[in-house]
Amino acid sequence: MMDRFRVLFVVMMLAVAALLPVTAVAQVPASKSAPVVKELIALLESRLESGMAFLAAKLPDGPDTYAGALYLQSVPQLLVVTAKYDPAVLMDGRLAKRDYREAYTDLNSASKAGSRAFFEDLLADGLMPSRTEGNPFDIYTGTDGKLVQFDGDAKKAKLSDEEYAKAYAAADAAYLKAVQALLAEAKKK
Repeated sequence: MMDRFRVLFVVMMLAVAALLPVTAVAQVPASKSAPVVKELIALLESRLESGMAFLAAKLPDGPDTYAGALYLQSVPQLLVVTAKYDPAVLMDGRLAKRDYREAYTDLNSASKAGSRAFFEDLLADGLMPSRTEGNPFDIYTGTDGKLVQFDGDAKKAKLSDEEYAKAYAAADAAYLKAVQALLAEAKKK
């Protein structure tokens, strides 16, 4: 009788333990950037050169704030940088000439200190809160230089579940804003 109780207790504890990670991930909001990224990728597919496409756009945050993107088709990956650039007239000139490769490069390397954020959308499917089995996870590096891997493991990131969910929501909102600006630029004739 005692053995049956122990077996039942162990089975119940395993069932509860199996549900814990699902509960933590369920608290993280769904990706808002995913549908916009899908639309952007469809437009970038038509601009491929050697399996890559570059794009850049001005952000509505201010007169000197921009986003740049590099889409790598074969992987697929969408790498997006946002930053302030000074003097803005130089970046505006690159956008006017549709020199997106140079704009992306400049935003990655010559942007104003403390203004650069970088998004690594490693399946080009929108910023996701956690990885799916066998797939890479998305990464966000904020303007403060802190890197957050969205692999679904808040403890590994040294964050509480709530902090992880907030970090993801903030990163996804910033990514969405950048991708929307890039999409508007891609739709220009």
